[in-house]
Amino acid sequence: MRLVLDASALLAVLLDEPGSDQVLPVLQEAMMSAVNPSESVSRAIDRGFPASDVLSLVDRFRLTVSVFDRRQAELAAALRPATRAMGRSLGDRACLALALDLDCPVLTADRAWIRLDLGVDVRLIR
Repeated sequence: MRLVLDASALLAVLLDEPGSDQVLPVLQEAMMSAVNPSESVSRAIDRGFPASDVLSLVDRFRLTVSVFDRRQAELAAALRPATRAMGRSLGDRACLALALDLDCPVLTADRAWIRLDLGVDVRLIR
């Protein structure tokens, strides 16, 4: 089964946080919007990890990264009204747009996502 990961799911693996055990087994089959690995790596760097170390880890996972193309951009923009009140970022909406486009579940550590009523199967990793 195909899955889409949001930045928090990848970050859980990168930083060995709770929930990483839910993500590791599916990494090779998972996909991310190109926006999300950038977000995850940036957050790891903010926490003091060297960029080269974090990028090496990401490369080892062989995660499929989907291009954030015009269709993805339009879907993400269309999600803005439904997600604005919850403070969802562009990265969040890019992830949700990919899951909608592929009609597959999304893995996240962000509990607020389960309150979204967008037709996306949201699965919490912790």
